[in-house]
Amino acid sequence: MGANADMVAFVTARLADEEQVALAAGGDRWRCPADVPGEVHDRTGGVAFTVRGRGFDQHIALQDPARTLERIETNRVMLGEYVEVADLDTDRPAEDFRSGRAVGLGFAVRQLAAEYAGHPDYQARWLPRFIQ
Repeated sequence: MGANADMVAFVTARLADEEQVALAAGGDRWRCPADVPGEVHDRTGGVAFTVRGRGFDQHIALQDPARTLERIETNRVMLGEYVEVADLDTDRPAEDFRSGRAVGLGFAVRQLAAEYAGHPDYQARWLPRFIQ
């Protein structure tokens, strides 16, 4: 994996961090009962959040721990696909399918890394490349 190993390790670690937070929050789905606007309930019916107005409840419910865990898993699948071809993800890729796959997946993994750009271990060299 060479030069891209540190980026993969960074994204892997951030996903693990998020997974721990989602699991600590119960790993369950949240919902907004119609009869109590502004409340977000966990699986047991307990109130996870109470927020009044402006649709915050619906937004928070969409960020539930279960959905976070699903997103983490799909990101890990993509990351695994990238690991298979990461050595081919270079500034001057060959013009074959595997190199194209590497560059495309590399762009997606760089986007994943960019979600954590505020983290102290993020490196600007991981910014997505725009090449033709």
